[in-house]
Amino acid sequence: MEMAEKLISEGKSYVDDTPREQMQKERMDGIESVNRNNSVEQNMALWKEMVAGTERGKQCCLRGKLDMQAANKSLRDPVYYRCNPISHHRVGSKYKVYPTYDFACPYVDSIEGVTHALRSSEYHDRNEQYYLVLQDMGLRKVHVWDFSRLNFVYTLLSKRKLQWFVDNGKVEGWDDPRFPTVQGIIRRGLTVEALKQFILSQGASKNLNLMEWDKLWTMNKKIIDPTCPRHTAVFQEGRVLLCLTNGPQEPFVRIAPRHKKYEGAGKKATTYTQEIWLDGADAAAVSEGEEVTLMDWGNAIIKHVEKDKNGTIIHLSGVLHLEGSVKTTKLKLTWLPNISELVNLSLVELDHLITKKKLEETDDFLEVLNPCTRWESLAIGDANMRNLKRGEILQLERKGYFRCDVPYLRPSKPIVLIAIPDGRKQSVLKRPSS
Repeated sequence: MEMAEKLISEGKSYVDDTPREQMQKERMDGIESVNRNNSVEQNMALWKEMVAGTERGKQCCLRGKLDMQAANKSLRDPVYYRCNPISHHRVGSKYKVYPTYDFACPYVDSIEGVTHALRSSEYHDRNEQYYLVLQDMGLRKVHVWDFSRLNFVYTLLSKRKLQWFVDNGKVEGWDDPRFPTVQGIIRRGLTVEALKQFILSQGASKNLNLMEWDKLWTMNKKIIDPTCPRHTAVFQEGRVLLCLTNGPQEPFVRIAPRHKKYEGAGKKATTYTQEIWLDGADAAAVSEGEEVTLMDWGNAIIKHVEKDKNGTIIHLSGVLHLEGSVKTTKLKLTWLPNISELVNLSLVELDHLITKKKLEETDDFLEVLNPCTRWESLAIGDANMRNLKRGEILQLERKGYFRCDVPYLRPSKPIVLIAIPDGRKQSVLKRPSS
């Protein structure tokens, strides 16, 4: 506020009580306010009213005295301070006046030692104002560096529009994994390192860019794949038991790495049983007499396929053929042992909030809302997943990458895993039919 009073005393700013709509019209038409040439004493008296938050003060604002005839309309006496007596969430009722961006940004940048202010290109027309305000303040010049905003397809970046989703309960909050906020995309499984690499790869371009998400998620996959642990899941719906008649009469356990090429991922325990669970889609793909590979176990030969009256496979039987070569089989199947220690999973897939690739200025985003942006698939997972921590990234074999959003709490409450896009593969989680 000392700087505001300095500008008033030097005749470089004045207090104006012109109604807002009239002020906007006068600025557009280049008409000077009737208060523009008030004396320093008059301005200082009204400023004190603003600082005190009186009724008279609430009618006023502090404006810079720049150039009302400038072609660049941001120079036409911008507002520096407004009176707002409402209690602030941090400082309470200590202050009744608050600076605008036009006043605060150049002031703070200069006194805090900023040499180059990086601003997105939509503020380019205000650069001249930024420099002139600094000049009137008598502060060190800061160089403004423009760069283009990074826009993504099917994505809203306007805080006002995103606020609508929060206020109307369409999302869980500002960290919702469907949101383009930093917290949101990290909750969806993006790593900070991938975000850094992506931003550095773009550079400080001044060209307007409309980016696909695929490149970012492809970078992310290259970072998480070499280290994230591997686990196994089978969808609840349509799962089928395969009985291996020569399988182990008593279950036995083997300790294996969670990632075959990265010891740092730790170990996991795999239980081998005579009966194992397969995904319904895998069961439907096998035929009697076919030799298949059970991943991380060996080969098996399907001897009998049992179907119900609708032709849906409900049970399989077969024999282990561990001496068989995995190179000769067409199907490589993930499986889970039929044991009580398996955990319940909720696999969550997400989609864009809007259905239009690029939203134009004239578009109403409410008309292009995506009716289905989140759906879940229930599954069962290996018992080792009880130890997952919130935020941990893993790969479910043949199903993709996931981030643990809600870890194991109790048997009745599923572990929630959010699917991480990989930039290429279509999700295995089926979208519900409309």
